[in-house]
Amino acid sequence: MKAMYIDALHGASGDMLISSLVDYGLPILFLEDIIKKLGVDNFIELKVSQSSRQGIIGTHLDVIIDSPESHTYKWQDFVRIVQESNLSDYVKRVTTDIFKLIGQAESEVHNTDIDQVEFHELGTLDTLFDVVGFVSSIEELGIGEIYCSPLPRGSGKINTAHGILPVPPPATLKIIEIMDAPSFPPHDLGVVTGEMITPTGTAILSTLASFDSPVMLISGSGCGLGTRDPESHPNITRIHIGSIESANSNIPFNSELMLLETNIDDTTGEILGYVLERLMDMGAKDVWHTPIQMKKNRPATLLSVLIEKDSFDDISGFMFRETATLGIRVKDIYRLEADRKIEEFKSSLGDVNVKIKLIDGSFIDAYPEYEDCKDIAIQKSTPLIEVYKIIQSEIRDKFSNNM
Repeated sequence: MKAMYIDALHGASGDMLISSLVDYGLPILFLEDIIKKLGVDNFIELKVSQSSRQGIIGTHLDVIIDSPESHTYKWQDFVRIVQESNLSDYVKRVTTDIFKLIGQAESEVHNTDIDQVEFHELGTLDTLFDVVGFVSSIEELGIGEIYCSPLPRGSGKINTAHGILPVPPPATLKIIEIMDAPSFPPHDLGVVTGEMITPTGTAILSTLASFDSPVMLISGSGCGLGTRDPESHPNITRIHIGSIESANSNIPFNSELMLLETNIDDTTGEILGYVLERLMDMGAKDVWHTPIQMKKNRPATLLSVLIEKDSFDDISGFMFRETATLGIRVKDIYRLEADRKIEEFKSSLGDVNVKIKLIDGSFIDAYPEYEDCKDIAIQKSTPLIEVYKIIQSEIRDKFSNNM
């Protein structure tokens, strides 16, 4: 099954999403046919251009509206137009869900009955085209699974029909809330990014996509450009299209974990040691730190934490509370594990627990547990390294002969 991953980390709108598909190779004639099926081909013209945003080349699809009269549509009008068309049942069902979601968000923001909601900026034919065009294109390309990055909330203010509003605008924020979509603030809180995700883009993504980052074999990609070219970030939406099954089917992963990482440059060694100890106590699979060098040649520490997915909230919250970090990078990790078992071993120095490593049922190696060896070293006043050597030699003699 064909899958698509949408990189919306730098922004997403309806036109940027369709632009990314055109950049991937979606024929513009297909989109023009969608406009005809909607019966609005006299009012919409598509213009495709290639450009760049901060050096990244992509495609921008300009949706030019030439309506003879100024008319604002309600979400029910969009649904009626779609339902009266000869588009597929899938497109009708999904686009109706998206339009209704936008209507629900607007009704909750303005404390208005959903049937009385006015769309204002969203009530134009380009909103109709963005939603129907994207959903129809997904069906045309045979994409069965859609994944997406977390959504950037952006910062600053925008001018709207309701006046000057904060970014993200209330309707966008309400859709994020209703759909429980993951989002994040700007990495640099002092930078004004402007609007990075629109209500239309947010509604499309939160309806169609799973907010996850799967392992994929990528066969093609596309880059859609937004209209603005801000200094704060490249105003782009990228897509990657490929296969999920072929990427994973031949790899016998034992577990799926998450890796949390953050750079820390103003924490003492005592605090860092405490954090590592507590993270292990909280159930982290592994914790380590690496010396790094940050901008302006400042020495710092990279804190890495490997966790089970169900402990994400507790452990990420602890990292925010106990360190000075303002952001945590999150990656999905697929881990291969050798077979292992724990057995008690009676050595010449005393009883110890032994971790035995097996591959296809055959003995590979065995390792005495540190705490047991430490206790023996203290009790017998013997260097720990000598305890390890003696016990490991006896372990290998026994298990290599018996397995």
